[in-house]
Amino acid sequence: MRGQPGFWDVDERYVRLSEAGDPLEKLNAIVPWEIFGKPLSKALKRSDGAKGGRPPYDAVLMFKILVLQALYNLSDDQAEFQIQDRLSFMRFLGLAIAEKVPDAKTIWLFREHLAEAGAIGNLFARFDRHLNKAGYLAMGGQIVDATIVAAPKQRNTEEEKATIKAGEVPEAWKDKPAKLRQKDRDARWTVKFSKAKPAAEGKPQHIDIAVPAFGYKNHAAIDRRHGFIRGWSATSASAYDGAQLSTVVDRLNTGSKVWADTAYRSAKNEEWLEKNGYVSDIHRKKPKGRPMSERTSRANGRRSAIRSMVEHVFARQKGPMRLFIRTIGIVRAEAKIGMANLAYNLTRFVWHEGRGVPA
Repeated sequence: MRGQPGFWDVDERYVRLSEAGDPLEKLNAIVPWEIFGKPLSKALKRSDGAKGGRPPYDAVLMFKILVLQALYNLSDDQAEFQIQDRLSFMRFLGLAIAEKVPDAKTIWLFREHLAEAGAIGNLFARFDRHLNKAGYLAMGGQIVDATIVAAPKQRNTEEEKATIKAGEVPEAWKDKPAKLRQKDRDARWTVKFSKAKPAAEGKPQHIDIAVPAFGYKNHAAIDRRHGFIRGWSATSASAYDGAQLSTVVDRLNTGSKVWADTAYRSAKNEEWLEKNGYVSDIHRKKPKGRPMSERTSRANGRRSAIRSMVEHVFARQKGPMRLFIRTIGIVRAEAKIGMANLAYNLTRFVWHEGRGVPA
């Protein structure tokens, strides 16, 4: 009868999804999800079920939901809805049509447990070890940079801002726990400067642009050979980029060179790099009150051609992945940024693996 679902209709839909090139099917086929089981189990510390109660959802399944959230910029409510609505999501998670889907509260609690346990870093490191075993060793040196990750703007008074910067809680908030829970006291304002390029002779001179931004920063180092994120850290948006150099640099990279922009050039960083066996290829700053020499300008141009690789990472995260911090506090923001970095590496791994497969 027309309009009545047939026994094989869902299977036929899955076949058509595969023919259309479902990216999640490729991700499922190439990523060995079982490698995340042990670090997830260690972080969650679930009971053996002896006391009864409803058994929890499989930890790897829940982790894959976090991957979906990172790849498609989904809130917890949207993740619940989209999993129920999209066949590609259900197939990715291994859920049948009739199976119960984790609700938004369950997703939130799962991520909270991982964030509190500091597990995202361990999960990231676990996949990095898999990359090494798969032959994607960190090679060719590394490129370091940072990008601002926006968060909802806080509407605070100047007095409240000063109190928060001092590491204290405004008096008016102390007796309003509901309001306090919605105030992010870890995110910060910063100003991102865009330097204008010199105008051609006879043309009006362009002006520099200063754009205020509120949120956090994703500091990352990628290997030059494969383009994977190998080290990362999360801070408030106002944190100084150069101070994170020693934190994000990958000590296992077989190349000694380190590329970065002028924010990372300082006597302290140069000394640290030399002491730890690295070769600095960090951009040089323009001398104060004097024009930059032609030699330095050419050297910086050569460095830029290499350093631009890291911009592809941030473009992916801010473009298709639409990275944005919806949560409150640095602990949750770190989990969000860490999952975005891990999700990027997962898709990068699929891309590399696909290059070796004949069409």
